[in-house]
Amino acid sequence: MSASETARENAQQTLIDAYAKLLTCVRQMHELANAEQWAELIEQRTHYVMSVEALRSRDAETVLDEAARKRKAELLEGILEHDVEIRRRLVARRDELGKLISVSQRQRNLHRAYAPQQGEVAGFDVPSDQEKGLT
Repeated sequence: MSASETARENAQQTLIDAYAKLLTCVRQMHELANAEQWAELIEQRTHYVMSVEALRSRDAETVLDEAARKRKAELLEGILEHDVEIRRRLVARRDELGKLISVSQRQRNLHRAYAPQQGEVAGFDVPSDQEKGLT
C-alpha cells in the first residue's frame, strides 16, 4: 500500500470517526431533551454546532470510497433522525414557554389595571384622623 493510499484511508477514517462522534453527541442531546434538561441541552448544542463547522471543511476535502460513503450516509441518517426529534421537543418547549409568558403578561396587566383602584377603595374604607375627630 502506497503512502498516498494510506493517507487517503486515514483521512476517510478520521472523517467517519468525526461523524460517529456527532451521532453520539446528538444522541446525548436527544436524551437531554427527553429529560427536559434544557440548559445542558443548549450547552451541548453549542459544542455540536462547533463540531459540525469543523467537520464541514474536512468533509469537503476528503474523497470517500463506496464503503465509507455508505457508512457516512448511515451516520447522517441517524444524526438527522435525532435532530428532528430534538427540534420537535424544542418547539414544544418554546410553545410551553410562550403560553407561560402570555399568562404572566395578562396577570401583570390585570394587576396594573386593578391595583390602583384597590388602593383607592382601601382609602375609602379607612377613616382619616380628622374623620375620627382626633385632630
